[in-house]
Amino acid sequence: MIAMSTRILIVEDDPDIAELVSRYLDKAGFQTERVASGRDALKRITAQPPDGLVLDLMLPHVDGLEICRIVRANEKTATVPIIMLTARGDESERIVGLELGADDYLAKPFSPGELVARVRALLRRAQRAQKPTTIMSYGPIVVDTERHVVTANGQDVTLTAKEFLLLAYLLQHRGRVLSRDLLLTDVWGYRYTGGTRTVDVHVRRLREKLPMLIEALVTVKQFGYKLTDPAPPVE
Repeated sequence: MIAMSTRILIVEDDPDIAELVSRYLDKAGFQTERVASGRDALKRITAQPPDGLVLDLMLPHVDGLEICRIVRANEKTATVPIIMLTARGDESERIVGLELGADDYLAKPFSPGELVARVRALLRRAQRAQKPTTIMSYGPIVVDTERHVVTANGQDVTLTAKEFLLLAYLLQHRGRVLSRDLLLTDVWGYRYTGGTRTVDVHVRRLREKLPMLIEALVTVKQFGYKLTDPAPPVE
């Protein structure tokens, strides 16, 4: 169970939507705070990083995409789970948000109950990522799931919470062809309805941050992905 002390920051300039989100999350046992502008959100996040962030894209002063970029660039907040809210129907906006490090999104109008379920799933996965006691390696990549640390050739690599979980899942199932739907269900933690593009975006980010995966993480056309066994070291 997620503790009552779990704090969710709601960044939304529409007071009716902010009130609706806050009411449902409070009812689910979370502590919520609300801010109505990007500038105020950054001040609050800097002063006290939240356990989770519900972030609207269209905000005064600083928009949600820029907030997402800043949060992910800060070591203290890089792993905070982020779910975006957007009224835009343009898929490109959602893709940009995911590429900047958002873990999930909901398009307005949305079901408050679904939002609560998604917040719970993100936080549950983030908490579990901090507790396992195994160390996994893949060539020069080492994943310490107890400390939530990834290194490549001895250098730290900063991953978002969802990127970390996806990498760990791929390592645990190396050699298997994994469908996008399976990845969404097992990594995202629920029956995801946002489309398999989410998986593609996160795989692209893993390849960018861990270049050896460019060839090792194979795309299986019209199905999913397969992490091949690492090549033996050259003697």
